[in-house]
Formats: sequence, C-alpha cells, structure tokens
Amino acid sequence: MSITYEMIVGLEVHVQLKTRTKAFCRCSTSFGDHPNTNTCPVCLALPGALPVLNARAVELAARAALALGLEVHERSVFARKNYFYPDLPKGYQISQFDRPLAERGTLAIGGGRSIGITRIHMEEDAGKSVHDRFAGFTAIDLNRAGVPLIEIVSEPEIRSSAEAGAYLRALKEILLYAEVSDCSMEEGSLRVDANVSARPVGEPSYRTRTEIKNLNSFSNVERALEIEYARHCAVHEAGGSIVQQTMLFDAHKNEVRGARSKEEAGRRLLRAPAVEPPPCAIADPLARTPDQPGRAPSASAKDASYRSFRSRQDCRCSGLKCKMHSGAYYHAKVCVRRP
Repeated sequence: MSITYEMIVGLEVHVQLKTRTKAFCRCSTSFGDHPNTNTCPVCLALPGALPVLNARAVELAARAALALGLEVHERSVFARKNYFYPDLPKGYQISQFDRPLAERGTLAIGGGRSIGITRIHMEEDAGKSVHDRFAGFTAIDLNRAGVPLIEIVSEPEIRSSAEAGAYLRALKEILLYAEVSDCSMEEGSLRVDANVSARPVGEPSYRTRTEIKNLNSFSNVERALEIEYARHCAVHEAGGSIVQQTMLFDAHKNEVRGARSKEEAGRRLLRAPAVEPPPCAIADPLARTPDQPGRAPSASAKDASYRSFRSRQDCRCSGLKCKMHSGAYYHAKVCVRRP
C-alpha cells in the first residue's frame, strides 16, 4: 500500500540591510568594488581590532521586525558562532542565538494561509569565495565580510514549493515597502536557505530534514524543494533513512547534491564580549501592529507616532523627519536609545 507524504518546509532568509557602512566598522558596503578594497583591521580580524556596532543597522533590523509583526526585545545579545571557512577571517561569525532581536510574528501568503515567523536576529556576513576566477585556485574577496544582515526564520509550516514561493514574494514586498533592504537577489542582498523533509500525512512528528543553502532566486527555491522532497519520499519508500546534511542546488544540471554533514554541535556559541547592542525603544503602541502593503497608514496615525517618538527624552535619532511615506513611518516608530 502506497503511503502519501507531505512536504515540510522551513525557510531561513538572509537579508542585507540598507546601510552605507558595515555592521561593526566604517568600511563601505558598496557592491561591485575591486576585490578586498573595502576592508580594515576589523574586517580582516587583525589582533587588537575591536568591533563597534552600527546603530543604523539596529534601527533597520527593528523596523523589519515591526513590519512583520514580531515582538522586538528591548535587549538582545550577540554571540560568536565558531567555525572554520576560508572566507571567515576571524574563525567565528558575530550573530545572535538565545537572545535574538525579535520573536513571534506571522506573514499572510494569500488563500487564507499565514506562516509563522519564529525569530529575526542580526548577524554579519562572511566574505566571498570565488571559484571561477583562477584555474585550480579559489580566490577570497573580503569586501562582503562584516556587511550587516538579518536572518528571518520561519516556522516549519510551509507545505509546498508554491507556498514557499508565495511566502518569499510576500516577504520581499514588505521589506521593500519598509525600505529595509534593496532585496537584490542578483547582488546577494537576499539569499534563502531551505529546510525540507517529508512525512506521511497525519503523522504528528517531524522527520530528519536537509538544508539547501544559498538559493538565489524564488524559482530556484521552488525547483530545489521539489527535487529534494522527491528524494526524501523515495528514500522513505525504500525503507532507508535521511542523513541530516547541507545540500547545494545546481541550477544548470537541475539537481541537488550533498555538500557537508550538518554539525551544529561543533559550532560552539559563545557570547561576544566586545559587542553589546544598545536597547531598542519602541516609540508607541502603534508600532506593535504596523501597516503593510495594501493598507497604507493614515496621516493621523503617522503624526501621532511621530509626536510620541519626539516626546521621549531618552531617544536620539539623527536625521528624523516625518515624511509621508513608509520608510519615515517605520523610522518614526523605531529608534536606538543611546547611553
């Protein structure tokens, strides 16, 4: 008797924040510059270099969280995710783990369906390994090392590749509307890691998943999910077991192949001692339920939010203007409290 399986998908979306400088130093985030020109002792992890958090990155990250209906914590904590990779000069990535910036949100994808968002946390990007520039060698470009990112982690509530595509398109629309990122997948400003597994319909527990890394288009996400889901179903039907591992999608060959085993236990997470994010101050209750595309905020709501923000004596936010567009609306509700 044939068993009917269902697809279980959770997405991790990495979004580059629209800042002029990197997360922990003053180097430019400009795309397309000559390799290794936008670097400094902090990017290169030279001895004695200490990171200084970019306040604008915190503001944009909090704005994204509010736009997606998440609860922004007043305090969050950075951690060091320790692992080796050639384009990670420090030997660890500054990220967030047990105390992220924001948690618990939802995103409507149409058809009466909403997908839960587990968390949004801040982190820095790694450098870039270039495999096709020199024959027999891999080149390293560290211009991207330290660029500020947010990672948006969904609940495993997506049940098809079409729903995954709908989720990503809705997410991109909101991030563009809130002016958090340019979301250019061609330039790597939005990248997707897809976790997928298969289980018999009606089975309550999840089965072993695999993660498809660095998908750079929505169509590639949908194609990769279908291919990997079919493999999971075939393995289960044959009585085998899925090995948890990281996968890569080859768009030219239309195949998913294994890259490495998933060893989260080996990535020791330690609190980052030199980086302490400032508290986030949410200006008024309106910030808890921000408007989204298709339902523009009224002028009175914007004005009330702006007045409430300006009345706080413990907030400082340079360049604040109450303009009648979405970016200023979210900016008026989110700020960083300075010491």
